[in-house]
Amino acid sequence: MFRFANYDYIYLLWFIPLLTLLLYVALKRKKKLFSSLGDIEVIKRLHRSSSLKRQMAKGVVVLSAVTILIFALMGPQMGTVLSEVKREGIDIVIVLDVSKSMQAEDITPNRLDRAKFEISRFIDRLEGDRIGLVAFAGVSYLQVPLTLDYSAAKMILSIVDSDIIGTQGTATADAINTALEAFKGESGTQRVIIILTDGEDHEDDPIEAAETASDQGVIIYTVGIASIAGAPIPIYDKRGMRVGFKRDGDDQIITTRLNEASLDEIAGITGGRYFRLPARTSGLEMVFNQITELEKSEFSSREFDEFKEWYQYIMAFALLLLFVEPFIPEQRKLKSEWHGRYK
Repeated sequence: MFRFANYDYIYLLWFIPLLTLLLYVALKRKKKLFSSLGDIEVIKRLHRSSSLKRQMAKGVVVLSAVTILIFALMGPQMGTVLSEVKREGIDIVIVLDVSKSMQAEDITPNRLDRAKFEISRFIDRLEGDRIGLVAFAGVSYLQVPLTLDYSAAKMILSIVDSDIIGTQGTATADAINTALEAFKGESGTQRVIIILTDGEDHEDDPIEAAETASDQGVIIYTVGIASIAGAPIPIYDKRGMRVGFKRDGDDQIITTRLNEASLDEIAGITGGRYFRLPARTSGLEMVFNQITELEKSEFSSREFDEFKEWYQYIMAFALLLLFVEPFIPEQRKLKSEWHGRYK
């Protein structure tokens, strides 16, 4: 099993496009400077040994070294020993609504980003509980199978957005069924589903799915992420700029609102509870307090408990590139022309 010990350093990769842009601008300015010195043909003859490709190659070597150094800082590790580990905990599948209505901004910064932030905080508090993640819109998909690898779960959570599922809508029943599938083979453990959504369901009736969960002994907690007043659904262009709001057939702006009645009913059927996120205390914090009161079950799982560090090898390769870079000549070697002895 391969993993990174320090995922926080992944954000340093944002500097690579910036450094690439700076390299491009520097080379363009250098070319423009040569052109401004005089006749372009004369400049070419004077600097005929200059090689733009070699200068670009030197820049690419440096950029590659910096990128590799960032991956080294992330602490790459390879699992070497797989052991069976016994733990006590609860199996939890978080079901996250990623439909377009979750981009509404009645919750700061928007419903989906706030939900992801709260889920990340929730995962940080877990100890010994297995976590899974289902994302849903018009259909649902299991993004993270039940795992004790909280870092991996948070990494996948960070890349979940409203474009991850092409079929739009809000199929809550399908999402519940997908979460139940994730529990298959785990009947001896305490199982919990946490649904984070605005409650607007346009695809199916989630009540029957909630009854199925109840029959299987699964408790569902629902967390409403929206306001009662509601908000319009923004539309963004390819650059991420807001260009308007979603409209209906009569060209009226659509307002998406919190549907508390449905969420309260889903939770109540299974013996769970409904919470609204905008309250002073986070809805997921209230759910966490509820879960800690549940009886934990003992389960075993096969995990890598010994990891070998690989950062030193990756860092050595990056340093080798930085060592080689100064030896790459910026100018190409010119071939001498033979004009004859007396010419």
